[in-house]
Amino acid sequence: MPATRTQLRSTKDSINGHKTTTSRASIVVEEIQDLAHCKVHYPLSEKDRSTFKTRDGKRITPHQWAVYDFTRTIPCGRVTTYKDICVALGQGSPRSVGSALRNNPFAPFVPCHRIIASNLYIGGFFGEWGTGANARGGQKNTGLQCNRKMEMLAKEGVAFSLEGYLADKSLLWIGRG
Repeated sequence: MPATRTQLRSTKDSINGHKTTTSRASIVVEEIQDLAHCKVHYPLSEKDRSTFKTRDGKRITPHQWAVYDFTRTIPCGRVTTYKDICVALGQGSPRSVGSALRNNPFAPFVPCHRIIASNLYIGGFFGEWGTGANARGGQKNTGLQCNRKMEMLAKEGVAFSLEGYLADKSLLWIGRG
């Protein structure tokens, strides 16, 4: 099943001394890609996990391992929420899940791009929250990372509105047993 997404292009011009911006939308059809299919070393045994260190030399906490293990189960073409992950795990908070994913050393093998906010907003990505005018986090937040997240999800068949909300609520995956 091909994925469709809307691509926006804006051009700036000057007509009779007045600045104008023209936006054009086009539908792009692509084959769905599972971005989590990649070669990344992901320790599975307790022994390997107890000795694993990130590139920064940090160890991964048991909570982070639980978040990463659960996140790996989210199917391609689906998303879940930070809150649903902590409910499914029975531990942590949406913020602790977000913190674990912000520091995910296994991306995209651990597909942290498949996690969105409980109100179905695109949420955060690489420490940024939101896109465009909705971007939060001070001057360093450009919104570009969340745009990248939406592009990654579009490749997997998940679309968002121009305001950054999940377009098809049937793609929300609740992975509780």
